[in-house]
Amino acid sequence: MDSSAYGASLAGGAFDFLGFLKQPQTIVRILSWVFAIIVFATIVAEGYATTGSATPDAKCMFNQNDGACSYAVTIGVIAFLACVIFLVLDAYFPQISNAKERKYIVSADLIFSGAWTFLWFVCFCYLANQWAKTNVTNGVIADAARGAVAFSFFSTVSWGLLVFFAVGRYRQGVTEFGQTYADPAHDTPYPPYATGAPQGYQQSPFTSGTQQQQGEGSYLPPSY
Repeated sequence: MDSSAYGASLAGGAFDFLGFLKQPQTIVRILSWVFAIIVFATIVAEGYATTGSATPDAKCMFNQNDGACSYAVTIGVIAFLACVIFLVLDAYFPQISNAKERKYIVSADLIFSGAWTFLWFVCFCYLANQWAKTNVTNGVIADAARGAVAFSFFSTVSWGLLVFFAVGRYRQGVTEFGQTYADPAHDTPYPPYATGAPQGYQQSPFTSGTQQQQGEGSYLPPSY
């Protein structure tokens, strides 16, 4: 019987740190973590600038649209925290022996990765659109804006790959679970059922001779 579920053995074992780092899912998740840091850190550090004496308050570098900067920072911070959480769960995943708990983790990974793939794509389109409408002469701000737009796109790709890996683990878990708990086949041979009639009552050997003599002989009156 296969003792694995959702891509890892149910028996557990010692944690292999190097093997964990070499897994494609771990590599992509670390890249997603780095991309998220670049996006929100770039906007927080260099994404706001003053536009002149008439408006002394700092405005977002994306067409002075504070909503664009706030959206990118929010998505980036949540993605950063989620990557940390899922990295810890991925490391602890082989130690979980309950198949249902593994299913919950893989399902959460699949749903969250799908949602953040979409949100990163929206962020990329939003920032690119706002940057196309922006007139900026400061080279530092321009480089920061282009970097935020580029890594928003890279984040869309990396989270899409995480969706791919999560779907693979989920399908593998469903297949293994179905094979493990499949109903027995109806053509399984069973021992034949005895259909013969029960045998008759066996008389005692001590009484058979007497009964035979009484049956063969005639009636004998008692002698006086």
